[in-house]
Amino acid sequence: MNTIEKFEKSCILWMQRYGVALLRISIGIVFFWYGILKFFPGLSPAQDLAIRTIKTATFGIFAPQTIIIGLAVWEVLIGLGLITGKFMRLTLILLFTQILGTFLPVFIFPHEVFTAIPYALTIEGQYIFKNIIIISGAFVIGGHMLGKNIRRY
Repeated sequence: MNTIEKFEKSCILWMQRYGVALLRISIGIVFFWYGILKFFPGLSPAQDLAIRTIKTATFGIFAPQTIIIGLAVWEVLIGLGLITGKFMRLTLILLFTQILGTFLPVFIFPHEVFTAIPYALTIEGQYIFKNIIIISGAFVIGGHMLGKNIRRY
């Protein structure tokens, strides 16, 4: 085995060893950061759309301040769960529920998500559709972390 092959093998082994943890922590940082921003009015670019979406989906039973604080807490909890690796089942349930909610504007407010339906996205649409990557990452994390105790047949 030459030097390049040895280096490649060591890189692959490093990625196998640390890749899922880095994925988990990096997604956790994103959730934590986005959640913290929601505690400060006007700092989150998704704040207004999130409030209107949740208000519409819940038939207006929650005040805007309650919605944004609730969403902030929810996202911070997801972030902390992913960063620490604790309570992963609950964390992933919260994550997938939150992610499903982020796609609601596609159906409730499509003209705010697309400049030309269904292919040209607004900035808000791009913000929403980037979550496809987070969904895939969460599948990898869940399969890796929660699948350790599952018997394979």
